[in-house]
Amino acid sequence: MSAPLILIVEDEPTIANAIARRLLAEGYRAQTVGDGLEAVVKTRDLQADLVVLDVMLPGIDGLEVCRRIQAERPVPVLMLTARDDETDKLVGLGVGADDYMTKPFSMRELLARIKALLRRVERAQMLGVQPGDDTPIRAADLVIDRAARRVTRGSEQVHLTPTEFDLLVFLAASPHTVLTREKLLEHVWDWADASATRTVDSHIKALRRKLGSDLIRTVHGVGYAFEPNGPQADNAAMDDAVGDRPAHRNDPVSPGQVRSAPTAPAEFRKPARGPLYRSRRQGRPHRRAR
Repeated sequence: MSAPLILIVEDEPTIANAIARRLLAEGYRAQTVGDGLEAVVKTRDLQADLVVLDVMLPGIDGLEVCRRIQAERPVPVLMLTARDDETDKLVGLGVGADDYMTKPFSMRELLARIKALLRRVERAQMLGVQPGDDTPIRAADLVIDRAARRVTRGSEQVHLTPTEFDLLVFLAASPHTVLTREKLLEHVWDWADASATRTVDSHIKALRRKLGSDLIRTVHGVGYAFEPNGPQADNAAMDDAVGDRPAHRNDPVSPGQVRSAPTAPAEFRKPARGPLYRSRRQGRPHRRAR
């Protein structure tokens, strides 16, 4: 059996060559591409087992590359981005990326994530669905077909990345049970690193965007639970608090949603000025001119 072929799509030769040398030293096959359009062709022609994809590329950007690759054949994609904005990462996950890393990155961590993605693919191919595990999971109008790795809600098929599908199945297999972020990382990503729990949060957000906010309940400071009959709290409002952080003014809003201005607690609000105010110089009240 030949070693997995990894396609590195990066327009900076220094970074691309460094990644390729490290992968070759680890026993993988590696090819580098510096252009988005060429990356789509190479992925198809070489039948790459995994793609390391930079977001900023000449020709077409990494998001469009990922979209076109996944439309032709499901391929694990690890996306590299120079921006640490969560919105950019969510967009990447939405077009089919399985994981992401922010530049500058540790070569050891990149290698660990590549190995984890390849292990998951190999495990799915070798083991498939075990006897007794092929029964579709149903929750209201959601159907998870584990044998075909297909998800439908209502009459619409929902496209999920391999990582999103595995995450959803693991949650749905234990309904009403709170699963910690660390447990999800260990089972779905096949590696446990407490510093990477934001990866779980971002994938949960991506699932909610695709499936709706009524299936996965957030337990702040702990993890998530699959609720077939709907969560006990409004997860649409909780999404801004994923990872136990306050909502940020740059967070995305849904189409048609109006972002309300934050309201300060009563004890911190300035009292409204009335028609009378006291002059600092003269020390006596004056009526404000109208």
